[in-house]
Amino acid sequence: MTALVKRFASRNGCSNDGNEQSETVEKESLINGSSELRNELVSGCEIEAIVNRLSKWVVSALFASIILLRHDGTALWAIIGSVSNSALSVLLKRILNQERPATTLRTDPGMPSSHAQSISFISVFAVLSVMEWLGTNKVSLCLSSFILALCSYFIRLRVSQKLHTSSQVVVGAIVGSVFCILWYKTWNSLLIEAFESSLWVQIFVFLVAATFALAFAVYVVLNWFRDDR
Repeated sequence: MTALVKRFASRNGCSNDGNEQSETVEKESLINGSSELRNELVSGCEIEAIVNRLSKWVVSALFASIILLRHDGTALWAIIGSVSNSALSVLLKRILNQERPATTLRTDPGMPSSHAQSISFISVFAVLSVMEWLGTNKVSLCLSSFILALCSYFIRLRVSQKLHTSSQVVVGAIVGSVFCILWYKTWNSLLIEAFESSLWVQIFVFLVAATFALAFAVYVVLNWFRDDR
């Protein structure tokens, strides 16, 4: 670009004046380029902010789809586990009481990230369900990889949007993943036989899951919609 401007100036018999004109054109190009770059960065940040706000609804829809597809005792146990995982996150935040990044306006503790912990629980449960249904093959591995990649991106947004530090989302992801694996194994090794053989156990698990789901729905109405405003 600089060479073209200078050649254009020299071709028109310009010497010092031509150089000044070319320098002016160069500066204007740099300014325009900086403005375009800044606009692109702003647009990118706005898109990520929108995706971040939608992430909890996308992950919740994924979880609801898995629950509806399973419609079994494991699904009921997963509902109880998901709400328990969220309650654990709140408890850990109060115990650790670590501040969020200074750039955010939120004043509640940030360690661990409740979004990262919940998203990790749901993504791991989805992967375990896929592996249970399809076994270990190319389809299940590709689908599981997609789920984990999508949820990892949603978790990363908590850092890029300055809502959490990297350590807060990493701890949240680890806690949510480990909690889900232990919850899943507890069901398969200790409770599933009792659930399948006893009507009273089935009724009890169903009532507990319904109570937890209702409590979580109330929490969503009181907090998630308020945060989106």
